[in-house]
Amino acid sequence: MRFTSEQRLDDGVVERGFTLGEVPGILWTPGSASAPAPLILLGHPGGLHRMYPRLVARARHTVAEGFAAATIELPGSGDRPRLAAVDEARADLQRALAAGAPVDGEIVDRLVLPLVEKAVPEWRAALDALLALPGIGGPVGYAGGVIAIGVRLAVVEPRISAAVLFAGSYVPRSMFEEARQVTIPLLVLLQWDDEGNDRQMALDLFDAFGSREKTLHANMGGHTGVPGFEGDDGSRFFARHLR
Repeated sequence: MRFTSEQRLDDGVVERGFTLGEVPGILWTPGSASAPAPLILLGHPGGLHRMYPRLVARARHTVAEGFAAATIELPGSGDRPRLAAVDEARADLQRALAAGAPVDGEIVDRLVLPLVEKAVPEWRAALDALLALPGIGGPVGYAGGVIAIGVRLAVVEPRISAAVLFAGSYVPRSMFEEARQVTIPLLVLLQWDDEGNDRQMALDLFDAFGSREKTLHANMGGHTGVPGFEGDDGSRFFARHLR
């Protein structure tokens, strides 16, 4: 891990850009802390520059609750080399949605599975490097989307103790079996009127999770309309499980 920038935000949060190999990321930490802070990994749909306003707002809220927060760029997004097959699948998805046609499972597989296969090892490598830094300790939480990446991480990464998942992206049917293997506590956020999400698939996925403690919060509104109070609920959820 190589740090490439550092700034102190107006609320005292320290923001540092980094690269891990060729993968860019951002780390947010409290300006001062008496003990190592638990770490929350912030998932997102790709494009760090485009997503930055939403990510930094989430990170500042997270750090204000006593956690550190970090994110990395998705494969094929932002300034990273494009993934032609994924871009083609995304275009096919957009054409289907524009035409009001059902989204074929084959399109979802071509869009999501390559991202899961490439992103999850990168998240795990980032976790190795982040937990080696002073001021950051376990346990670890995961918050955000792409939800399929969160599902895979919850299955394969034992250092993740709890997750807040955003049900705002398509999930390959093959991953429902992985969902049954998830056992950590979950809080799942669903926007009921999300124009780019299959609501029934999101409900079926929630039903499939094997966790004994799982909670679904469904709110009216579109993809970006998650109510602000869900951030407070997420903080309380992580406080119960990471402290």
